[in-house]
Amino acid sequence: MPLVKIKIMKIGWFSCGITSAIACKLAIEEYGKDNVRLFYIEIDSAHEDNNRFISDCEKWLGVTVERRRCAKYKDQFDVIEKAKYVNSPTGAMCTKVLKKDVRKAIEKEVEFDGQIFGFEYSKKEINRAIRFAEQYGQSKPLYPLIDAKMTKQQCAELLLLNGIRLPKMYELGFHNNNCIGCVKGGKGYWNHIRKHFPNEFERMAKAERIAGHSCIKNKFLDQLGINEGNHEPPIVPDCGTFCEIEFAHIIDSKVEKIMNGYITMKQLKLF
Repeated sequence: MPLVKIKIMKIGWFSCGITSAIACKLAIEEYGKDNVRLFYIEIDSAHEDNNRFISDCEKWLGVTVERRRCAKYKDQFDVIEKAKYVNSPTGAMCTKVLKKDVRKAIEKEVEFDGQIFGFEYSKKEINRAIRFAEQYGQSKPLYPLIDAKMTKQQCAELLLLNGIRLPKMYELGFHNNNCIGCVKGGKGYWNHIRKHFPNEFERMAKAERIAGHSCIKNKFLDQLGINEGNHEPPIVPDCGTFCEIEFAHIIDSKVEKIMNGYITMKQLKLF
């Protein structure tokens, strides 16, 4: 029998965040829609408007966004209630089992030569992108937004110019489209959740007591005063498939070279 040639693809991570949507758009324009597979990792606690946003973007991009999910847990509440684990200095368990492990399974399934990530063009995000590539070089990460020097605001503007309404979480004042009730959020974030999603706030407060640990510092959510914390966005970092990046707070020497246009992310050859 003749050997079946396996087509090598680019994997695009569509998180329902505005930067990931534009990163995927740029990737499709560069590599062609037949050479890019887009994946969205579903969880039950995502806003229902994500389905509308995916549908709008599929029409615009001309490709189908494939959906995958963790087989064991439904969302972060399910993880905390069953595993009795909230957060730690090494990261959130929900990120690992709901996002990272699903990403790794897809990496084994698809023959790929690059993965598209939505890190935007900013000093902080360029540094995170470099750290991610150093720690997960086997993922062969590509950063279209950084190479195109596109910020999150520009991504939002491009979507709106193309008639695509931003995901509901942005309209509600959240800086990112995370799961509703992210364990990495601070006091201001959780009071914003309490305002717009009181049921999810109460469920996380109960889940904390079940686990015996809190997702905020020095107190449980059921002890949080309604005026505590900063309510203004940005509130919490994006929770994509790359949340936990070691040394992300330490600025890499290569960041300034990229910011000043001396070199691109592709030229760094990080993998």
